[in-house]
Amino acid sequence: MCGHSSGAIGFPLRLLAREVYDRVVRIKGEAQVALITGEERIEPPGARYYCCTAEAMPVQRTHDGGTHSFLALDEAQLGANRERGHIFTDRLLNARGRDETMLLGAATLEPMVRALHPDAEIIKRPRFSTLTHIGPRKLSRLPPRSAIVAFSAEQVYAVAEMLRRFRGGSAVVMGALSPETRNRQVELFQSGEVDYIVATDAIGMGLNLDINHVAFASLTKYDGVRKRRLMPAEMAQIAGRAGRHQRDGTFGTLSGVGKDGGGSGRHDGEPVEFTEEEIHAIEEHRFAPLTRLYWRDSQPRFDSLPVLIGDLESPPENPVLALAPEAIDLAVLKRLAEEPWADQIRGSGNVRRFWEVCRLPDFRQQGADTHSRFVARLWQDLQRGYIGADYAAARISELDNMQGDIHALQGRIAAIRSWAYICQRPDWVLARDEMAARAHAVEAKLSDALHGRLTERFVNRRTAILMKSMGQDASLLAVSLSDEGVLSVEDEPIGAVSGFRFTVDHSASHADRKMLLAAGEKAMPRILSDKVDALIASDMAGVTLEDGGIRWEGQQIASLSAGPSAASARLVPDRQLTQLPDGARAKLVEALEAWLAARMAPLAPLAKLEEASRDPAAGSEARALLLSLIAAHGHMTRQAAGLEHLPKETRPFLRRIGVTFGALDIFATALLKPAPRQLLSKLGADPRPLNSPMIPVIDCSGALPSGYRHAGKQAVRIDIAEKIIRAAHDARGKSARRKFVLDPALAVSTGLTPDSYVYLLGQAGFRRTEGRALAEGASGPPAPDQWEWQPSRGRPSRGKPSGDKSARRPQAGSHRSKDPRATATKPHERTGAPAKKPPRAAPAKPAPNPNSAFAGLADLLR
Repeated sequence: MCGHSSGAIGFPLRLLAREVYDRVVRIKGEAQVALITGEERIEPPGARYYCCTAEAMPVQRTHDGGTHSFLALDEAQLGANRERGHIFTDRLLNARGRDETMLLGAATLEPMVRALHPDAEIIKRPRFSTLTHIGPRKLSRLPPRSAIVAFSAEQVYAVAEMLRRFRGGSAVVMGALSPETRNRQVELFQSGEVDYIVATDAIGMGLNLDINHVAFASLTKYDGVRKRRLMPAEMAQIAGRAGRHQRDGTFGTLSGVGKDGGGSGRHDGEPVEFTEEEIHAIEEHRFAPLTRLYWRDSQPRFDSLPVLIGDLESPPENPVLALAPEAIDLAVLKRLAEEPWADQIRGSGNVRRFWEVCRLPDFRQQGADTHSRFVARLWQDLQRGYIGADYAAARISELDNMQGDIHALQGRIAAIRSWAYICQRPDWVLARDEMAARAHAVEAKLSDALHGRLTERFVNRRTAILMKSMGQDASLLAVSLSDEGVLSVEDEPIGAVSGFRFTVDHSASHADRKMLLAAGEKAMPRILSDKVDALIASDMAGVTLEDGGIRWEGQQIASLSAGPSAASARLVPDRQLTQLPDGARAKLVEALEAWLAARMAPLAPLAKLEEASRDPAAGSEARALLLSLIAAHGHMTRQAAGLEHLPKETRPFLRRIGVTFGALDIFATALLKPAPRQLLSKLGADPRPLNSPMIPVIDCSGALPSGYRHAGKQAVRIDIAEKIIRAAHDARGKSARRKFVLDPALAVSTGLTPDSYVYLLGQAGFRRTEGRALAEGASGPPAPDQWEWQPSRGRPSRGKPSGDKSARRPQAGSHRSKDPRATATKPHERTGAPAKKPPRAAPAKPAPNPNSAFAGLADLLR
């Protein structure tokens, strides 16, 4: 066609017309090429080349009013089709080019061409590739790049659903889809995104696809009148999609699939298998020639409706032609001609216009009765002359809805195609170009939405990609890890990597999980090695110490084994690190150990205590005390320490290594700071509650936090409590009287309430006597509270069991001491103050208390 000055080609499908239009535009430019179909019209004023559907092709017209230099009709053998055959027969008989006319079709058309045009030149183009029958194949054994052909929407959907589950999905092509949707689905297959396409027999005409094998899910179809077995020529038309040019193809049947997509493989008693004769005919391209073509008068008279109907039903005079069966347009005409208002349709102009309305295609495929009602309403609207732009815009707007399932979208596409056809007629709609553009835009949006629904339902792109990649070298897989930890293969997520642990995508089906896990594990060594390098390069950013383990990205990557103390805990890599390559694992463990050593610095005082506990020169009693202090994580009460067994000459040694002998507690001051207490909590070594900032005084109504002691309704940090008690003893030492006055400024500055202050000092053996109130009418400051130290009230008598009444705690403010664990040494023994009385002779060493854990530990160390 492009070699002539002008030309036109009629195609059986709008999709094929558009494909060739795009090719001719690339050669001749948009200004010279027109596209005319029932629903779309692109016709530049100077167009010289026309790509059309057979129904819409201009038979004898060009831009200058003459005939086309070249004219062609594709798939001319469709003259034998029951519904559209008369259109192709009319073009075969009447469409002519000025210089050249080409009728393209199957070899079975040759007898008809010779009978109708004896002088026609017959040129045969042999198939360069061969078709080979390979018998039935199960769905799971279909070779890649296969097309499965079915003859009902239900069967198409059933097969596509099975392919989605087992092979990752398929493209879907049916006559009910819009051309745009079919294009998108074909592109899905052609691009290699899926390896299978499920289609009706629409695939056999005009779709040039990269197919290696065609599998028939059925060999019977409903032709509008009855259900019948396909003719060998029809089988070959479909099977011929396999192979291209010099590449051979194969065909066969799909076994194990019934008409509902999952039956026995039989259809109404018919086995889904080719006969020997059919196989031979398809492989050798030998088919029975056509013996007739359907015909209908293409130039009927429009005197009246009965005359028009009579001409359309009149038989042909040529014996090789047969009267076409009643098509949908004639059925609608006959039904509406019986309506009472049809008598008003008079005059050739009105009759011709009415016939053109009746020829509106039934895009909804709902039958003559339903379609005739739509045509009747359209005719009533046209009786006013034109359909108003507002009315057409409103009807188009009603269909501009992308919601719903596949069936709902198909229904809207069929409806919008009807309006696209209506809006193409210049004598039907006002503002034709604008309304046609709107209809086309809505159809495009609906087609995109339908393509999305089909892809969503019938394509599992992830499974399709993995099916192709199974067995490949892991290094060739396009596996990537996003910053959010999503592991993807060619941008399709297959799981997530958290820490160094891979988990399969939770949305994957049970059947897909094993395949996704295998794909992920193939890439894990490389992915995890990269994560190790990135973690070390970031200076271990994001690594935390929690609950006795080392965590990263929400996963525990190492734990800490128990040592003699929390300061000597050893790192134990988690089992998930076994997935790392040996080199990467060694690097990570080394980096974690260095990171842990830096984080353990606040526990250096505890390590110092542990080292001293191993020193034989310390003596068994001091070593036993140190072990008890280490087990208590740096502090314990004097009563629990069992100081009666500790020789006084060992205390200087203990003080030098940071041990403080307080009035109520034995503790290492350095371990009462926030950093070591927080670290002990993170290590899981100290299960007691933690007050993270370790402020001096806190309100405490529940469990006592680590490093604190009770003071009424408050808790005071142990070293602060010692300072307050020491200040009280200093005031007592400066007083020459038994009763003395204390300055509560230090306690108040730490946040202790008066009641908590009395409670704390009561535990240390101090008794308060409230000052006498001023007499009525007297002026001046009130008398201060008087204090005296009564250690016997603060601790139990030696030898008395802990259940003795003298060991019971008094209430805050009582003259009795709150805590029976009072100091066992005099103040001058702690502070170095001169003794007021000569020391008494040392009493005999008491026998060890069998209830003291310290006594048993000391005996063991001896």
